[in-house]
Amino acid sequence: MNAAVLETRGLHKAFGGIVATHDVSFGLMRGARHALIGPNGAGKTTLVNLLTGMLAPSGGQILLEGADITAMPAHRRARKGLVRTFQINQLFDGMTPLESVALTIAERDGAGARFWRPLAGDAAIAGEAATLLSQMHLADAMHAQTTTLPYGKRRLLEIAIALASKPRVLLLDEPVAGVPATESREILESLAALPADVTVLLIEHDMDLVFRFATRISVLVNGAMLAEGPADEIARDPRVRAVYLGESRDG
Repeated sequence: MNAAVLETRGLHKAFGGIVATHDVSFGLMRGARHALIGPNGAGKTTLVNLLTGMLAPSGGQILLEGADITAMPAHRRARKGLVRTFQINQLFDGMTPLESVALTIAERDGAGARFWRPLAGDAAIAGEAATLLSQMHLADAMHAQTTTLPYGKRRLLEIAIALASKPRVLLLDEPVAGVPATESREILESLAALPADVTVLLIEHDMDLVFRFATRISVLVNGAMLAEGPADEIARDPRVRAVYLGESRDG
């Protein structure tokens, strides 16, 4: 079995007397399509914030490709290829999708300082940005002001910006949250077409998306791992069905 590209060992986070994550140990295999699910308040967002360096753990370790990154700040983790999207869009509304993705590419390649020259002046950056936007169903919107885009397109743009940094590990935080059903199909198609060499951890409440996308699922309840395994096994697990998938204890 391949070594985990992202791994936690006994990860623990407490806020005063409140334990948000307790002894969480799991690993993401290279190229995985892995989902993290759990009821509201399970600790999913805290865990993602720990993985990305937005929170410091109270105990335990985080390893990226075997290197201990537990104390590494968030911006250095991102430079090492650990990239996330957010539940709430964090986009530049005054820019076009082409400009936003091109800026990410320019920064990735160390050309950010000269990005503000006319975009057409760097055909390589513009071409890569346009190709990525086309792959994310945004070809028809690449020259529009971001603020005018429908919400589903904004979610796709956020994923495109994340991909433009060429992540090793991509953490997708509820990519279809708030997206109308008519727009969510494009997001699902785009997720299915993500590069095979990108390891993906999906945090999501939409069970249809989870079981269409993920081959392996971890279930977090009350800050601890309740179950982990192949998607079909998780779907049949009575503990998971009781606490998350809609089957109450009283029937």
